[in-house]
Amino acid sequence: MNTRKVLHIDSNHPLMIEQLAQMGYENVENYTSTKEEIEQTISEYEGVIIRSRFKIDKTFLDSATNLKFIGRVGAGLENIDCDYATTKGIALIAAPEGNRTAVGEHALGMLLTLMNKLNLVDQEVREGIWIREGNRGYEIEGKTVGIIGYGNMGNAFAKRLQGFDCKVIFYDIKEGLENQFAKQVTLEELQEQVDILSLHTPQTPETMNMIDEQFINRLRKPIWFVNTARGKSVNTAALVNALKQGKVLGAALDVLEYEKSSFENMFSDNTLPEPMQYLVQAKNVLLSPHIAGWTIESKEKLAQVIIDKIKLLNN
Repeated sequence: MNTRKVLHIDSNHPLMIEQLAQMGYENVENYTSTKEEIEQTISEYEGVIIRSRFKIDKTFLDSATNLKFIGRVGAGLENIDCDYATTKGIALIAAPEGNRTAVGEHALGMLLTLMNKLNLVDQEVREGIWIREGNRGYEIEGKTVGIIGYGNMGNAFAKRLQGFDCKVIFYDIKEGLENQFAKQVTLEELQEQVDILSLHTPQTPETMNMIDEQFINRLRKPIWFVNTARGKSVNTAALVNALKQGKVLGAALDVLEYEKSSFENMFSDNTLPEPMQYLVQAKNVLLSPHIAGWTIESKEKLAQVIIDKIKLLNN
């Protein structure tokens, strides 16, 4: 009887190795070989566990002749050629349930920090600067918060807005998603009403460059903008122009258009596009390095969700 083998391309929580072993799999950890090197032996494996080290494309999948599942330890599957994998009967497993709490809390934390200038005033006080009147913040209460994308992440953010006495609405391409946390509206209604906009969409052809100059010009009011979804959903040049014109009052960005797909250091070549140069200097912009879903707890939750879904495949 052939041994059932799973290849781990990225490191994850130890429970994944432990529980796969308990299920009868042989775990092979390879965190350093190139994609091309791995393709030479991928036919030996029934499963692959990956985060974002490289793209699983047609060439890789053609070499993976015995592959039954790919577990992507994260919310999205954009680094996998999903259509081609599906034609080969390969099960695709993601874990948006695993880091939805982390993303919801991070989005709210960024919004509160941005609207109350907490990152700026912290630095000022450390430098001996004590300004109160010039650092008045804004309240969420009484404002309309709009969410685009109402899956696991959008729901988690809306849930955490309960108690702020604000109106929460959302737009999603799927109908019938309204619940106790938010009201579903059309995109036009959202653009008409929103004071605060938070993006929670996956990266798809439809969401690429979604927040552009045309979208921003359709907003009736100046907005606060939060993006913990995918950087390429926002046209950074258009966002910068909106910040300069006051159409966007402030932006909290955990993700950036210029990120590498593997989430490596985007500053490694020491050159930044002009819009990014503006963002890193702007006082009404808050940045974090794609860590909204990156908590101590979510690392364990993501791994457990993947394991639980692999168990379902085996039943």
